[in-house]
Amino acid sequence: MSRRAWPAVLRSGDVVLRPIRTSDGDDWRRSRQRNAAWLVPWDATPPPGSAPRPTSFRALARRLRRQARAGTTYPFVIEVDGRFAGQVTVNNIVRGSAQFASVGYWIDKDFAGRGVMPRAAALVVDHCFQVAGLHRIEVCIRPENTNSLRVVEKLGLHEVGYAPRFLHIDGEWRDHRIYAITKEEVPQGLLRRLEQARVEEG
Repeated sequence: MSRRAWPAVLRSGDVVLRPIRTSDGDDWRRSRQRNAAWLVPWDATPPPGSAPRPTSFRALARRLRRQARAGTTYPFVIEVDGRFAGQVTVNNIVRGSAQFASVGYWIDKDFAGRGVMPRAAALVVDHCFQVAGLHRIEVCIRPENTNSLRVVEKLGLHEVGYAPRFLHIDGEWRDHRIYAITKEEVPQGLLRRLEQARVEEG
């Protein structure tokens, strides 16, 4: 892992991604509570017999930061004009011959529909390819999650598979559609491709 890969701060206009901090607790809780009905159907849950989830934000942040130091996770907070807007996390980082990771994300409904999430995801993918030395990124999405599907559509990620009962989400094992991108597909960067597509659209 490149020493510059973590911690890192990524920027595109008014969108800033930075490492999660224990001091984000109040903003994180307010956002999650305000958006509970919108987010809970897509939240990962511990399957029966597995270790329980952290019981507090502080415990969650500590676990994520520990994983980041180990190089297996990059947990980013999304800020828009300095306001807490959501989270993008690079998970399951695999080195060796794979150089692979998966990306998950959520956004506060107040910031949805403004192009924030595609930009944030593009920043993270570019960081993974250009700084962290990864080669392939996956995004796995429930077929019913139209908002997340719209993000990968805007980013131009290809659907590469379908995984029945892939992840434990909202209390059950759920099917997922799998999207992926490799470094060779975006030699100039995914953010640049996203911005060019916006210009071409109008």
